[in-house]
Amino acid sequence: MLKVENLNFEYSKSIEILKDITFSLKKGEICTLLGPNGSGKSTLLKCIDKLLRPKRGVIIVENENIDNLTEKELAKKISFLPQEHNSPFPYTVLDIVLMGRAPYIGMLSKPSKKDVKIAKRCIEIIGIGELMYKPYTQLSGGQKKLVLIARALAQEPKILLLDEPTNHLDFKNQYMVLSKMREIVKNNKLSSIITLHDPNLASIFSDKIVMLKRGKIIGFGDVNEVMTLENLRKLYDMDIEMPRINYNRKIILPKLENLVV
Repeated sequence: MLKVENLNFEYSKSIEILKDITFSLKKGEICTLLGPNGSGKSTLLKCIDKLLRPKRGVIIVENENIDNLTEKELAKKISFLPQEHNSPFPYTVLDIVLMGRAPYIGMLSKPSKKDVKIAKRCIEIIGIGELMYKPYTQLSGGQKKLVLIARALAQEPKILLLDEPTNHLDFKNQYMVLSKMREIVKNNKLSSIITLHDPNLASIFSDKIVMLKRGKIIGFGDVNEVMTLENLRKLYDMDIEMPRINYNRKIILPKLENLVV
């Protein structure tokens, strides 16, 4: 579904942000980019969506080099959800989701009945039908995230890119948004790359993990293979423990004896 090979990116010759990034993703898989602030997670997503141009390297989507795809062609394959989205106008939820149909609508054309039908279906799939005609500006943070996932789904992509989808969300809404995202990916046989800061959320909702540190991959693979004490300590430069809780599940915590309380 997706291959990233030997990707390098720099903002200037003296500041190399991504170095020799190589990983792949299959249909139906969710891959989380995990790493400290400034490790290159958001930059990597933007390179995959052609918002930034790498210095070198290749990105393949469905056996096609994205350099050979037009903007509209790429938008039919990849949908990108940025960290923040603030609408200055009181568009309804349906209006926002219809924006996902842009790759299929000609310039100066209006959405067709088919476009409206698809947008409404995506809103219902996400489970926010009661919000369809409510102004987007009046929604909570969690509701807005779900609307943006519906918009991404209306784009009918093969790959969803989500940059910190839990940003500014409370405990409950973090799980609600990621649960719905995982459900959508699995039910529609999509693939998704997300960035997260919480390794516990990453271990619950991901199939694959890419550990990024200072622009380099220090670990990639299945969750259970990569989320080890050794890798996590190396990633965050801190002492970490992984006690087992209910159902023999591990939880990732900083070692308490090293904390000042």
